[in-house]
Amino acid sequence: MTALIPFLVFCQALGALVGAVTAVWSELAYLRAMRDGRIDAAEKEHLHIIARGLRFGMTLLLLASLGLIVAAYVYAFPQPALTVSYWTFIALSLLIISVAWALSRKHISFALGSAFIFTAWWFLVYLSFGWIPVTSFGAAAMSFIIATAIFYAVLQYARLLATPK
Repeated sequence: MTALIPFLVFCQALGALVGAVTAVWSELAYLRAMRDGRIDAAEKEHLHIIARGLRFGMTLLLLASLGLIVAAYVYAFPQPALTVSYWTFIALSLLIISVAWALSRKHISFALGSAFIFTAWWFLVYLSFGWIPVTSFGAAAMSFIIATAIFYAVLQYARLLATPK
């Protein structure tokens, strides 16, 4: 049973990494698809495959997180719900899910939604690997908002360069 926790941590990090890599892949595929000014059926199918990769990454990430919570309860470890990084992790996961839903229903613009999702996936990767020191939820939220604004500008500029003149 002692090998269970490192395995769940690995699965959580793998899910975050799969999501982040497919988010980058989807941005690159979208830029390639928009070069000719329209998205055809083959390009749409490619984007659907990427969406399935994002769904797999989120499912793996959330199931591993649930497994870690159960393991913390069973082994009487400190509960993850008492940490700031856990709530930041969960908030980012819920943000990805809700923004993806809003994008699919066209409630928010594609540029803003993709910047939110792109940034949130990378924040999840950095959180799962322990590369972001989370001191407070407010500091994490402000860092995320600033990073989203930066990625929004970078992605918009890349799309501007990729669109036909």
